[in-house]
Amino acid sequence: MTRPPTAAQRRVIDAADPVTGRLKGSESQLAALVQRGLAFRHPRPPHDHFLTPAGHRIRDAEPEPAAPEAPGPSTAGVFTARVGGEEDLPAAGPSRIREVHSAWQGLLELRRMTNPDGATDRPCAWERTHLVQAAALALEAAGHRPAGRDTEGYRVRATPQPEAVAVRGPDSGALHACAATLERSGWQTGEHTDPRTRARYLLASPRRV
Repeated sequence: MTRPPTAAQRRVIDAADPVTGRLKGSESQLAALVQRGLAFRHPRPPHDHFLTPAGHRIRDAEPEPAAPEAPGPSTAGVFTARVGGEEDLPAAGPSRIREVHSAWQGLLELRRMTNPDGATDRPCAWERTHLVQAAALALEAAGHRPAGRDTEGYRVRATPQPEAVAVRGPDSGALHACAATLERSGWQTGEHTDPRTRARYLLASPRRV
């Protein structure tokens, strides 16, 4: 691609579903994005359009502020998996459960569409560029409780390693349960000891095969 997308095309890209990359727009807008390699038309009905990896890179091109140790709640209207440690989040209820289930099903569909062999049992390219959110979604979708301001639970954080996140839990039982969930979701995990605090934690990375 030699030219940046037009303002109208950028609005369509920015409005894509944050997990699946599903697009909404006029036929001409969508066709133009396909022509430029920023979107593709799904071959099966209802033939929706989705961002390609290049399209995802365009949408994520603006630098994001560094995530604080305890991130705040998600922006209204945009789904964000709970990584643990957020401030002032309401208790999980039926609405949140539906949102998480929908996001997880959307992620499985994204795996099916973007993994070369259509596999849904291992992470896709989007997850490898959004490690913390992807691991947190797998945990939340499986029913694990994220840590709150005054409650114990899992915490997912970035690490200096290029394709790994750290997952901490309140005790060894919770940590082992998180490891089992992540492994079922296509991640590989190993348990380590923090040299400073001596606390046990998981190092998790997306499985490639």
